[in-house]
Amino acid sequence: VQLQASGGGLVQAGGSLRLSCAASGRSLSSYAMGWFRQAPGKEREFVAAIRVRGGGVTYYADSVKGRFTISRDNAKNTLYLQMNSLKPEDTAVYYCTARTSYGVSYYVRDYDYWGQGTQVTVSS
Repeated sequence: VQLQASGGGLVQAGGSLRLSCAASGRSLSSYAMGWFRQAPGKEREFVAAIRVRGGGVTYYADSVKGRFTISRDNAKNTLYLQMNSLKPEDTAVYYCTARTSYGVSYYVRDYDYWGQGTQVTVSS
């Protein structure tokens, strides 16, 4: 599976961005998917994830809950992250990822495929 993230950019605090992650090579319909982010000098951290089954149950880090929404379109083989009410502390490189499992994980080590990352910068 190859993952290609896009949609990052520079936005003012309070603004919105929508990230996309297009997959090729295999259908995403059998993978749990997620977004992580990594700020300069920090470890990569969990942002959001979505299950394959169970109605696409979603999971969020406390820091983004209520502001970010993860979704997937299996027909388009694409994962999304809608980010609203952005804050300067959301500035990071955002990575999409896929796991060869139906269940999600909050840990980097549990994911099998990673996109190249897209930069999100939020100015104050």
